[in-house]
Amino acid sequence: MVYDSAVEPRLFDVRSMTRMAILVAILCVSAYISFPVPFASAMVTALTAAMNLAAFLLTPKQTFVVMLLYTAIGAAGLPVFVGGAAGIGEIFGPRGGFLIAFIIAYPLVSYLKGRDISFKRYAIAAVLVGIPITYIGGLISLIAFTKLTLAEAVMAAVVPFIPGDIVKALLAAWIGVRLNKVFKTE
Repeated sequence: MVYDSAVEPRLFDVRSMTRMAILVAILCVSAYISFPVPFASAMVTALTAAMNLAAFLLTPKQTFVVMLLYTAIGAAGLPVFVGGAAGIGEIFGPRGGFLIAFIIAYPLVSYLKGRDISFKRYAIAAVLVGIPITYIGGLISLIAFTKLTLAEAVMAAVVPFIPGDIVKALLAAWIGVRLNKVFKTE
């Protein structure tokens, strides 16, 4: 079952805006929770877990707004991207494809999670849709702005991160299910 917009909460009511603002803040902070991976050019961060969590807690439209706001804040110069990076150059650089992919992938994950609270559906949407779209976007920019071949880019920016991204997606799905059950009882 896909998301049913007929029962979608209002995009800009106080509760929705508060939830969206909190999730933008969580995204900003989660980019700083990171550590380097041996043999990889990037860092493992909590950002992908936070992106998935936003998708699980918000409607697709709200998730889109949150991802767009996060990207706009970083592009405007606030150091909210991974490693404290910021600026429009990050969007139009080797890592920019990941940032653009976030805006596409996570609203889609939110849509595919459906209306029913289901760990299985959340996990499938995150692992089979969110992760691949994010990797594809990242690979496009990495190849476009570096001299890496597709195979080299996959080995540098995808393979080392697959296990961690799956674990983070599953953790976010588990947390999302728990929080949505609490929110449903409010």
